Amino acid sequence: MAGSGKFQTAQSAEGHDRAAAALRVLGHVIKDRRVELGLSQEELASGSDLHRTYISHLERSERNIAFMNLCRIAWALELTCSELVDRCEP
Repeated sequence: MAGSGKFQTAQSAEGHDRAAAALRVLGHVIKDRRVELGLSQEELASGSDLHRTYISHLERSERNIAFMNLCRIAWALELTCSELVDRCEP
């Protein structure tokens, strides 16, 4: 094994915390852009061919997002995938 013990656990916890924080930021970015465009969750869901509850879960950081769904949402928000992700940077 490459690593073990407390160091590996600390790395895993830190990585999880960073990923969870990034997911929260992404949820805020999606919601902010949706509101900026005057879209409801239902309209965004329809435009991205996803379910409204999935959009709601993403905006509240309750679900992880697959890359294909990230792209669908970005396009429905009139952004490229990279533009959406770039808005997540601090």
